Amino acid sequence: MEKLKIGIVGCGGIANGKHLPAIKRNGNFEIIAFCDIIKEKAAASKEKYGTPDARIYTDYLELIKEKELTAVYVLTPNKSHAGISIAAMKAGKHVMCEKPMAKTCEDAKKMVETAKETGKILTIGYQNRYRGDSAYLKRACANGDLGEIYYSRAHAVRRRAVPTWGVFLNEEEQGGGPLIDIGTHALDLTLWMMDNYEPVSVTGSVYRKLADQTEQGNAFGEWDPEKFTVEDSAFGFIKMKNGATIHLEASWALNTLDVDEAKVSLCGTKAGADMKDGLRINRVQYNKQCMEKPDLSSGGVAFFEGESEKDSDIEQKVFYNAVTKGTELIVKPEQALAVTRILEAIYESGRTGKTVYFD
Repeated sequence: MEKLKIGIVGCGGIANGKHLPAIKRNGNFEIIAFCDIIKEKAAASKEKYGTPDARIYTDYLELIKEKELTAVYVLTPNKSHAGISIAAMKAGKHVMCEKPMAKTCEDAKKMVETAKETGKILTIGYQNRYRGDSAYLKRACANGDLGEIYYSRAHAVRRRAVPTWGVFLNEEEQGGGPLIDIGTHALDLTLWMMDNYEPVSVTGSVYRKLADQTEQGNAFGEWDPEKFTVEDSAFGFIKMKNGATIHLEASWALNTLDVDEAKVSLCGTKAGADMKDGLRINRVQYNKQCMEKPDLSSGGVAFFEGESEKDSDIEQKVFYNAVTKGTELIVKPEQALAVTRILEAIYESGRTGKTVYFD
């Protein structure tokens, strides 16, 4: 198969923990350029994942000048997603950008506009869509098995698992905390399942209640309250144009035992579904309440080929096929823009205490 020549911008945790291992397992990519503001990080990633003659940069504007490059992966803090992605597309490169799409809705809009203007592929790293339970449930929703989905809950709740590395706690670099970090995955799944991207209004509550505590019990070790400049919890009540309602909950640190991350609960007129204990579909059948749990250990669902293939592996395969064969993207930039638009509205509502209405 044709080798896709790519460059990596940002050689931190998400690159080395998710994308680079999956790219290597795929075998149809050649990483010929690495960029990070810390040169040693780029060099370390090149040594492990790059071609022998891969180049190292500390300035992404130099990397995107490489004529051999077909695509660029943008794996940096949220603040720089838009600038790098736009520059790469204008330089003639396709782009895989990590989630969330951008720090602000305005930046996300510019990314969509640039993709249209340049004709370049732009997709966002919402890899939870490729999980077996997600793929199965999406097919059920698309088939109308749940009927009209009029109420949903998007779950992104940790008990005490605040990320203490990188810039996760830095509002300037990230634009927020758990809402924009893990809430974005849950909201993306929910909108995708409902195939509904038209919000009418958003009411949000944003809290920083536990960040200053010294007895933290954090799964990832102690955080520094002085550097904790983002929220620790956020909640949104979202009304959609067709009358549907979504409740989004996102927290890194909540005193609760009801913990779920990147999961969704759906309520439709024919049936409901949730991911609370594996994928469960509930309905009334023959005038009796019943619940079914599909066996997801084998293939048969689009983009799911058994437990041996990770969601990040399928993500790379979909991007590779879109670039080399022109196949359809699973995560479209317009969908990711809708997610960012709603997240921004929750933050605004939390700041002002008022409901945000959309035109």
